[in-house]
Amino acid sequence: MVKEMDSKHGRTAAADALEFHAQGRPGKLEVAPTKPLTTQRDLSLAYSPGVAEPCRRIAEDPALSYDYTARGNIVAVISNGTAVLGLGNLGALASKPVMEGKAVLFKRFADIDGIDLEVSTEDVDEFVNCVRFLGSTFGGINLEDIKAPECFIIEQRLKELMDIPVFHDDQHGTAIIAAAGVINALHLTGRDMASARMVINGAGSAGIACAELVKAMGFKNENVLLCDTRGVIYQGREAGMNQWKSGHAVKTEARDLREALDGADIFFGLSAKGAVDQDMVKSMADKPIIFAMANPDPEITPEEVHEVRPDAIVATGRSDYPNQVNNVLGFPYIFRGALDVRASTINMEMKIAAAHALAALAREDVPDEVDRAYAGRRLRYGADYIIPAPFDPRLIVQVPRAVAEAAIETGVARKPIDDMAEYVRQLSGRLDPTSASLQSIVEKVRNRPGRVIFAEGEEEQTIRAAQAFFNAGYGTPILIGRAERIEATMAALGLTGDFAEIFNAGVGNHRERYTEFLYNRLKRKGFLFRDCQRMVNQNRNVFAGCMLGCGEADGLVTGLTRPFNISFEDLSRCLDPKPGARVFGMNILLHRGGSVFVADTQIHELPPAEVLADIAVQTAAQARAMGHEPRVALLSFSNFGNPPREKAMRIREAIDVLDSRQVDFEYDGEMQANVALNHDLMRQLYPFCRLSGPANVLIMPALHAANITTKMIPSLGAGAMIGPLLIGLATPAQIVGLGATVNDIVTSALLAAHAAIAEG
Repeated sequence: MVKEMDSKHGRTAAADALEFHAQGRPGKLEVAPTKPLTTQRDLSLAYSPGVAEPCRRIAEDPALSYDYTARGNIVAVISNGTAVLGLGNLGALASKPVMEGKAVLFKRFADIDGIDLEVSTEDVDEFVNCVRFLGSTFGGINLEDIKAPECFIIEQRLKELMDIPVFHDDQHGTAIIAAAGVINALHLTGRDMASARMVINGAGSAGIACAELVKAMGFKNENVLLCDTRGVIYQGREAGMNQWKSGHAVKTEARDLREALDGADIFFGLSAKGAVDQDMVKSMADKPIIFAMANPDPEITPEEVHEVRPDAIVATGRSDYPNQVNNVLGFPYIFRGALDVRASTINMEMKIAAAHALAALAREDVPDEVDRAYAGRRLRYGADYIIPAPFDPRLIVQVPRAVAEAAIETGVARKPIDDMAEYVRQLSGRLDPTSASLQSIVEKVRNRPGRVIFAEGEEEQTIRAAQAFFNAGYGTPILIGRAERIEATMAALGLTGDFAEIFNAGVGNHRERYTEFLYNRLKRKGFLFRDCQRMVNQNRNVFAGCMLGCGEADGLVTGLTRPFNISFEDLSRCLDPKPGARVFGMNILLHRGGSVFVADTQIHELPPAEVLADIAVQTAAQARAMGHEPRVALLSFSNFGNPPREKAMRIREAIDVLDSRQVDFEYDGEMQANVALNHDLMRQLYPFCRLSGPANVLIMPALHAANITTKMIPSLGAGAMIGPLLIGLATPAQIVGLGATVNDIVTSALLAAHAAIAEG
């Protein structure tokens, strides 16, 4: 496996690592229950006597272990510590930090529960027996840090003995990620697999796995030269051979790495620092592809390569260089797909599918959250970006889907997926609850795409969001700004303008029409005609609002460069509320327990009872429109009059207002947030409460409380937040937060487009 070790920072890095692992609860893992265990009844169901029933069922049908236990989402991360990182044989116990780390990566990237097991034996038979006899515990086995050639024997025997996926990541993970990079490198240099010549230096587990995979993908056997410390593995060689090396011996006159690289198109290094020099690189073919993957230091650095071959495409195993061959791109998602179809094995077709999925993803536009993870460095398909970044949130969809499809097609899936679109939605919801909640909205907008105004059209973020909006099939974006500035930014981004309409606020006949529209709205509010003319010409929010108000678009999004209150004031001059509706801000908190709708988060500083009741009604309607049956809690610092305070009277009066309206949803208050969200506590302390479950709509008592809450929760990592969303306008407009990401802008534009459909 290609793992990163930072050798540049010496003691500081070592001290930081030790402190990280020791602070608080030592290590990186804990066990958390997935069922409530707060009452005696809970305990009696979780353990004796209730647990007896699933035991009986599993004894009758072992396949039910996937239904009644966590087995189907557990992968064992197993090592004997004979090849830990690049440190050699440290023993089983010393490998535990690595195995814990691998388990954490499974959880972080694919929502798989990894359990680390360190087996203190170097005897192959003992190791195999230990793992096979524990096999009923797990849905899959990830072998790790086991030296060659024992790793080959162990993996093969376990695959023969067990009916769950067994995957030695040090072999196949590196091969899959490197293969994905090669697919794109060949594409960029105009080569194909059938004719390209590859040299692999390093005949250990990863090197041999790379050779097997690239040949299965289309490289010709005679065009792949495998080298070890004794030189080229050729037909007839006897020294230092074994059965795995012999399988890749070819007929060639080359005897050492230098001779092998002469004229070669591709180099895969899985060996040691300094194994390749600049003269070797010079001897390679035009536009050489060099994957120097040795750790902690590559066989040759990218700087050394580019000094003599500026046309080269270079990848390493390090995160401080472009094109990192990082196994975290593979194993979590490969196991995710394999587990979800209950695959009996991970076969070659599934590995190839994963490689192609990774390669395809690298060619797509990169989300902002990925750029942020890399200190804002722009990542775009090309010589310095041929492998997706590990923090790309789309990996959880693209790779498992490809792996699952390959498993189904090759007959190793014991639980085939009938509805792949639904499976994709489930994958999205595992790590990106926002996309899961928005999926139904996405489908509606794609079926009825419209025209959405992007008011801050000269901004790079806005242009990229507009392109993403168009590419997703949501409709036609309209960019407001100076055409020459927008087109120059597009050119710098490598984009063409055919995905968007461009409107210049300072040019064209629309200025007079919009000025007249605005003047008719504001003339009795102290505004002169020239005031309206100036706003239309100089304020893009006003221009965009007038365009929307005149019915020339379906929705609008703004807010990237201006505070919310300023953008809202601009739009309020052009747009009206729905008849009888309040305009307010709503956020949607998405967490593992579900969605919670929070209002008002932006407009009303201290809403009176009538306004609170109106906000409750409209927020409940929004929740219902998104598929939730609303249970509304009007929050306060008090619970049903205790402690009695004058400022809580508004909330109690709002309940009376709702009572008088005979609304068709559950509601109650005033109550504290913990009572609203903890139904057991609610039933225990306030059995008279009207809510049949935990509240999923929270009506906040004041703007400061709402704003603090919605800013604090995502900052603490307690959930993802959609919004603020503007609710109550007659024409759909959304205001994103200052510095919003491309994804934030696209989401708001999507919601504006959806609101137009709902209103239409």
